[in-house]
Order: sequence, then structure tokens, then C-alpha cells
Amino acid sequence: MASLAQKLTEIVGAAFAAEGLSAELGLVRVSDRPDLCQFQCNGAMAAAKAAKKNPREIAQTLVQALQDHPALARIEIAGPGFINLDVTDAFLAAHIKSNADSDTLGVEPVGAGRTIVLDYGGPNIAKPMHVGHLRSSIIGDSLRRICAFAGYRAIGDVHMGDWGTPMGQILSELEARGRLGQPVTMDELEEIYPAASRACKEDENRAEQARAATVKLQDGDPVYRAAWQQFIDVSIAGMKENFDALGVHFDLWKGESDVHERIAPMVETLKTAGLAVESEGAVVVPVAREDDKKEMPPLILYKRDGAVMYGTTDLATVADRVEAFSPAAILYVVDQRQSLHFEQVFRAARVTAIAPEEQVELTHAGFGTMNGQDGKPFKTRAGGVMKLQDLIAMAVEKAQARLEEADLAADMDQAERDDVAHKVAVAALKFADLHNNRVADYVFDIDRMTRFEGKTGPYLLYQAVRINSLLNKAKGAGLDVPENPTFAIKAEDRALALALAEFPDHFRLALENYTPHVLCDYAYKLAQDFSSFYGACHILSEEDEQLRASRLSLCALTYRQLVLILGLLGIQVPARM
Repeated sequence: MASLAQKLTEIVGAAFAAEGLSAELGLVRVSDRPDLCQFQCNGAMAAAKAAKKNPREIAQTLVQALQDHPALARIEIAGPGFINLDVTDAFLAAHIKSNADSDTLGVEPVGAGRTIVLDYGGPNIAKPMHVGHLRSSIIGDSLRRICAFAGYRAIGDVHMGDWGTPMGQILSELEARGRLGQPVTMDELEEIYPAASRACKEDENRAEQARAATVKLQDGDPVYRAAWQQFIDVSIAGMKENFDALGVHFDLWKGESDVHERIAPMVETLKTAGLAVESEGAVVVPVAREDDKKEMPPLILYKRDGAVMYGTTDLATVADRVEAFSPAAILYVVDQRQSLHFEQVFRAARVTAIAPEEQVELTHAGFGTMNGQDGKPFKTRAGGVMKLQDLIAMAVEKAQARLEEADLAADMDQAERDDVAHKVAVAALKFADLHNNRVADYVFDIDRMTRFEGKTGPYLLYQAVRINSLLNKAKGAGLDVPENPTFAIKAEDRALALALAEFPDHFRLALENYTPHVLCDYAYKLAQDFSSFYGACHILSEEDEQLRASRLSLCALTYRQLVLILGLLGIQVPARM
């Protein structure tokens, strides 16, 4: 199903082709100046260069050819050769109807039959989750939802840090305390992990014990494996509490350890093929190219002491994912400061044919940092890194205060009030993050992000709840909210109807560029357009039954679309406030 802009592109493209010009020049997009026109086409400018003609002359020919097209209410030339277009209300109404009748609101299932694996979250075993995990989790989960809505089999993998020297440090610390084999809690691990790390830095004997424990663990020692599995289980339980509170979902709970058995045969195969070579005692995959403008270090598989690196497990994980899922794409939602690392891993995956370029897309969807008011990475007042559960609790407390200030949820029992406050808090956290372009840093401001006005998650929740309340009021009054709507677009309805028609275009951009902020911007615009529509139109009081039914249908479609978009962002809309 084509969007309204795509339908117009086909119409205008055909007119270009009829004049012996490329149909691609007929690209139509939503106008930058809605006060002048609804849509615009700039193809005559490019066509003039190719045909060596005046662009207004070419534009005039096209305008004359399309002057009487039934989809167009107006078409005219602007400036040096731009083509401005308005559609008829009947054409707009028919398009809105087709979107409303679609289960996907006009979005094409471009991912049908294809798989995408998304790597996000990335918490470490035995460490409490902190604010540094927020962006990866929120952005990654939203992209998983977007890909799934586009028809992909979208697989979210948490990819935990559960292997290597840190695990050996914890095991050796437990052994030193006589606790190896005894159950430990997450609170205990929170103290044990930094103590173990500190001891290994200060005492070489302890560092050697940690390395020995790591070897025993990786060689399958049953005592070490059992102790390791116990604190993994405790850590995952804590992770799930945080992720459940945020509404973040994972299909796979794998870690670096899951590919341990793959590493040795993978490296041997690459060495035999001459793709992995020894360099200063290490084993590496050279990934530099002749056209590189900067130095590109090789990907290290084994260090001099035989230890594996993050790059080793990441390359083995690519191989594991390709073998298990045959994905069309693997997407890594990781801090953009890791860009060099992923460039090395991706290049290694290409040169070794572990992930051939023609077979699987490899993308690092990097993101910026969440900063405090001082512009530095967000920390507690005491200067430490805030736990994620404490951040969520702070947001919930602020949301409760906002609801009381706005005199909302006052008629609810405590359970419903708590549920609404939690939804408002999560909406505030997620929207504040996602409405920024993911590559940008942003300032965490709990006061601003929890407001019910401005470009915030709570504002969008309030608008959606208000529309739902209007629809319930109409039903309670016995007014018709058609299940199979027919739209009668009038001048007062036109801006909202045009905004509703844009959804497939915004969704496509968000999907293609892995940028949820495009949907955030669109949802905010749609909410504002609805407010203008609500203020300008009679809805429940409209005496013309057909027009009233049409306007109620526009309200219902707006609500459905807002709930859908917020759902793609991982935000739940409460039934009422």
C-alpha cells in the first residue's frame, strides 16, 4: 500500500515519463511550506539540466498535463520551477479510508520473510544495572518493535558480559572469602565485584589467582561453573526486574560465554586459510584497506598470553547468529564511542566470509551519552553512577507528583493510580531519550521530561487519553463511531487528515535509518494537529450526522495511530487519567 506522497509520485512520475524524462524526477514530498501548498515536486530543476532547457518551461509542460487530473485540486509553478500541488478532499478521504481499513495503517510489510537480529542492552553479570544501560535498552527495544511491525522476524538479544577475567576475579574473591559454592545475592555481588577488581589491581598474586580461576572456569571445572551459574542466575533475575519495569523485551538471553566453544575452531580455520596471522605474539585478522584515510588496527583474536578479546567473542557471535538465524541484518545498538571496535569486527566478518556483504547487513546504530545539567555523563548527587532501578523510582515519584499537580487520577484507587504513574514515568524516560536523534547527546532533566505540556511523553499520553475519553463520551451519548468509517473531509478537517496520511512515510524513514526520533517528531506533530482540529471543529455537537460521523472517525483514527506509534516507542497508553 502506497503513502499519499508515493501515490502522487506515481502520478507526477508518469507525466515526466510522458515527456521523455525519467519518471524518478517525479518524486513528490510533503511541502516544507504548508501555508503555500500541501506537496511539492522539484524534479523540473534536475530535468532542466539534463534537457538543457529552462526549468519553468519544463514545469509548465507538466502542469498543463496534470491540470485536470482528478486527484489534484491545484497544481502550479513556484519560483524558478518548483511544482506545488494540493490534492482534492475526495482523493484525501479515499486515501485515509484505505489506511483506516489496513491492519498496518498503510505500512508495507517490507521485512516479510526476513530476519533481523538486534543486539542491545549489554549488561554485565554481577554488576547492578545503571543509567549507562538506559539508552541501549530503550533505543534497541524500540527498533526491535519497529522492525517487527515492518514484517521482520525481529530477534532481540541482550548479549551479556558473562565471561573473561571479571568472572575469574569474582570467583577468586569468593574463594578467598571461603564463599565459593555458597549462594550469593545481588547486594553481595555489588560489594564483591569492585572489591575483587581492586584486589587484583593492588596484588599481583590475587591477579594471578583470578587468571587461574578464569582458566578453570573456561575449561569447565564443575565447582567454578556451578558458582558462576549461580551468580549468573541472580544477576539475570535483577536484570529482568529492571527491564520489566521499563517494558523492554528480549528474545534471547545470551552472553559471551555462549560462543566460547566456537572460538578455538574458528581461529584454527582462519589460521589455516591465512586470514588470521601471528603478529608480535598475538593472533590477529588484518582489516586495513589501501584506501583507508586513518590507521585501522587489526582485530585481535588471541592476545600474547592466549586470552581472548571482546573482538574474538563478537566475531564468533556474528558467526553464531548467521548460522542460527540466516539474518538479513544484524544491528548493534551500542554507544557510538565503540565505532572503531565494530568497524574492525565488521571488516573481519567480511574478509573471513563469516558474514558476506551480499548476504547480511552489519550495522552499528551508535548513540550519544545521557548527560547531567553540567553537560557531563549523568551521575548521582554524590558523584557516583546511578543505579537504573533508582532512576526508574525517581521518575515514578516525579510522575506521581505531576499527576497530583494536574489533578489527574484523583478518582482512581491506589493500584490504578500507581499503574498510571508508572506508565507516565516510563513514557517520560523513553520519549525524552528517543525524541533526540540517537547519535546526539542529551541532557537528563527530570522536571522537564515529566511535564504534561511541551514535547514530552506525558503530553502525548494525555492527548491520547483525551481522545479516548471523547470517543467514550460519544458512545455513551449513543452517537455513531463507525467501525467501517467513511470520511467527508472539510476545510477544518484537512490539516489533521493530511497529517494522518503521512504515517507510512515517517515509519519508512525511521525503519530505513534506524531513527526512532522520526516517529517521536511525527507523534508530537499529530497531537498538535489534533488539538487544532479539536479547537476548530464541532464534533459531538455537530448536527450534520455524516460530518459528525466522519469527524469521530478522524478522532478514532488519530487515537489508533497515536497508540500504535507510542507502542513502537515502547510506551503504553493508560485507559484514563
